[in-house]
Amino acid sequence: MHERREAFRQAFVKGPWTQGLFEFLAFGIKQAWACLFGGLMLALLLVTFLWYPPDAPLPRYDFLTLAALMIQIGLIASKLESWEEARVIAVFHVVGTAMEIFKTYAGSWVYPEESFLRIAGVPLFSGFMYAAVGSYLARVWRIFEFRFDRFPPLWLQGVLALAVYINFFAHHYLPDIRMGLFIATVLIYGRCVVWFRPDAAHRPMPLVIGFVLVALFIWFAENIGTFARAWSYPGQEHAWQMVSLSKLGSWYLLMIISFVLVAAVQYNGSNPSSDRDSP
Repeated sequence: MHERREAFRQAFVKGPWTQGLFEFLAFGIKQAWACLFGGLMLALLLVTFLWYPPDAPLPRYDFLTLAALMIQIGLIASKLESWEEARVIAVFHVVGTAMEIFKTYAGSWVYPEESFLRIAGVPLFSGFMYAAVGSYLARVWRIFEFRFDRFPPLWLQGVLALAVYINFFAHHYLPDIRMGLFIATVLIYGRCVVWFRPDAAHRPMPLVIGFVLVALFIWFAENIGTFARAWSYPGQEHAWQMVSLSKLGSWYLLMIISFVLVAAVQYNGSNPSSDRDSP
């Protein structure tokens, strides 16, 4: 595959403009490949919303759970996902499901359909939606060969991730410290630059900007999920409407947890700040 890409580049790239276009296309293809699990899950949500038989013996949510499990098994069996990545995804699945149980109990959102495979009223497929975020971050890290300048200490990132997770529960009873957490992410990651490789060379991006862009695309995906009636927020019970932009901030913070889990696996306590080659 690498040889075919090189041959296509040599045939297509004739100057800086075509080089830029080639790199942009390579970036898009790699992003789509990194989104494989999440993209398949969104496709399943839409297809089952439009065409799933209403009298099927297996509830739609349970079908989604089993289909997500088969996708995960297929990714590991085909070596498109490593066991290390799968472990991170499994942890984020558990973290997400625990939060789902609490949040649905608190009335933050509901799952309007029945299912057999559920815990405390939460269908098990919901955990795979969080796992899709972990899968994306693990895959994009590997596919784009991430390297960093001024990478924050993992212990500091871990403290931030723990504070984010606790606040998702505690803000129902205590003052919401979300704004403080946003500021903390900028203080901790503001100087960090991620170098990613869309094609031949690594390109830089401030890591915080990368977080915002990923959170934005997750928000878009959440709009698709609610349109497909996979879950509903207050106000969406009778007719679909766009998910509040406030959820963009929630996904930004929740993504921090997934990023820290992936980082812990990638570096295993080492310091990646000096692992960038000159672009």
